[in-house]
Amino acid sequence: MSATPRLPLLKRIPLGFWTAVTWCAVTAYPLVSYVLMPPRREISYSYPRHGMDGPAAQLLLLLATALALAGCALLSRRPPAAMALLVVGTGASMAAWHQTETVPMVYLPVTAALGFITARNSRRTSLIASALAFGALFALWFPRELLGFGRDDGTASEPYIALVAAVAWLVGNSVHQARVYAENLRSQAAAQAVIAERLRIARELHDMVAHSIGVIALQAGAARRVIDTQPAGAREALTAIESTGRETLSGLRRMLGALRAAEPEPEPEPEPEPAPGLAAVDRLAEATTAAGVRVDVRWLGELRSLPPEIDMSAYRIIQEAVTNVVRHASTASCKVSVDCRAADELSIEVIDGGRGHGSAPGSGYGLLGMSERVGLLHGEFSAAPRPDGGFRVAARLPVPAGVR
Repeated sequence: MSATPRLPLLKRIPLGFWTAVTWCAVTAYPLVSYVLMPPRREISYSYPRHGMDGPAAQLLLLLATALALAGCALLSRRPPAAMALLVVGTGASMAAWHQTETVPMVYLPVTAALGFITARNSRRTSLIASALAFGALFALWFPRELLGFGRDDGTASEPYIALVAAVAWLVGNSVHQARVYAENLRSQAAAQAVIAERLRIARELHDMVAHSIGVIALQAGAARRVIDTQPAGAREALTAIESTGRETLSGLRRMLGALRAAEPEPEPEPEPEPAPGLAAVDRLAEATTAAGVRVDVRWLGELRSLPPEIDMSAYRIIQEAVTNVVRHASTASCKVSVDCRAADELSIEVIDGGRGHGSAPGSGYGLLGMSERVGLLHGEFSAAPRPDGGFRVAARLPVPAGVR
């Protein structure tokens, strides 16, 4: 059983971890620089040294850290609640330092969380998180700038912080759109692969079963007509029916084995038989001739080794064309030509002198299947009544350079 590959280490780490690291760094920096270190000549108005002197401020900073870390833990599971806890924790941290203006570094964890939430969640969730982040900035800026509470002569920092938060949202939104686009591409590729596989199976079943059933029907009719007068002929027809049935059953088993090969733990299956190719055309002609429709095969040039997909498709095209002759042409013979003389292509032609209909009215899966096979190999296909009567099927399959 194949194991699912593990994600890279950085992708296995939850996003809340990085937000928590950012919070701890932002919180530890002023404590180390302005509280624990000896006094220096530099004075910080954002982090006054006496800000952490009282036990109430220290307890408030501990509460702010607990709220922020709880929000980091909920970032992946409940993004709106996580953003609310981070915003409240940021406000409590500012209150602990007696800050009247938002320090850009203090708001960095909230900005990082906003980008993460936007990148990983739906548009509705990202808008809720954005409303919390920008609403908190407005609540900090409005009383000072418009009502004059704690206003100083400096330039407000909240607009710049809001700009950085907007950039974080835009980056997260771009990442989210890229992920959605990649997922859509994967879904479309998977759907197209399923459709292509279904068409391939449909072509294989049609080409294999339709020909066999046509041969069986001809042999059964012949046996019914001579069973009383020519027992030996009837016995030969029944033997041909048995042989054709066994070959069809073997082909069905081979196809089912190929389908089951994709299961995680397939049951033991017998070794599948190789897919038929042009080497089986003579045997196909003999079986069809024995069923009552003579097939004359003409080989132009020497049959060489071909890629498996070209070899099998060429055989299936001939098989389906001959099947159409047996089922719909109402004629006693047809001619098959296989031209291998050109080094870069393989040409096939099947003609008959019947009624000139390629298929029965209302059907057309055989011609469609042949056209699809040729199209997949980037070849040329034509199927039309002949001017002097009968029907002609022709295909040209390109052979890659270097194939011998």
